[in-house]
Amino acid sequence: MNHRPPFQKKPLQDHQINENILFPNIFLVGTDNEKIGKIATKEAIELAKSKGLDLVLISIKEVKTKDNQIQKVPIAKILDYGKFRYDIKKKKKEEKEKQSFTNNREIRVSFNINFQDILVKSKKAREFILDGDRVKIALRFRGREITRVDQGRKTLDIFYDQLKYIAKKSKEISQNGNFLVMHLERDRKKLPKFISAKQLKELLEYEKQKKEEEENV
Repeated sequence: MNHRPPFQKKPLQDHQINENILFPNIFLVGTDNEKIGKIATKEAIELAKSKGLDLVLISIKEVKTKDNQIQKVPIAKILDYGKFRYDIKKKKKEEKEKQSFTNNREIRVSFNINFQDILVKSKKAREFILDGDRVKIALRFRGREITRVDQGRKTLDIFYDQLKYIAKKSKEISQNGNFLVMHLERDRKKLPKFISAKQLKELLEYEKQKKEEEENV
């Protein structure tokens, strides 16, 4: 005995396009964002197809008429629907990645910090960055140290050198009062979003090898 699978509805499209647009008339926007105006939906579809494109319902705008009635105006645009969906998906992905940063961390260093302490503090910064956090490195000037900003920048550059294989500067180094500030975040081009302990160990070994190669140049 054959058992037919349960009927499943075909998933709806994200947008009304071409013959699926339910409105008999629409306000048409052209490929270069020019406002063509009110037109029959059927005519607009033919115009879009003549260009090898699609007619896509973008939004429904509510406008008030002269007699204070609310009228719904469907707005449609001629475009490449495949590219349109791709651009929306790409934008959502970028927004999601921006929101994936869970915390803003801060690490303070002194103007006279030695290299060993830089290694210790950069290790902590690495942990934050691998967790997806943004990290602000704040170098503090005391007294006449404020006149040696260039030296402070060099110190922050050395700090960044310990992290450059996994991080990027989200902002240029800037001075804020008695502080010189550097903002770092995970560089997704250098490091994937998810990384195993084994991969991290390999990465750290790679960092060490790269540093040794640079020192021998």
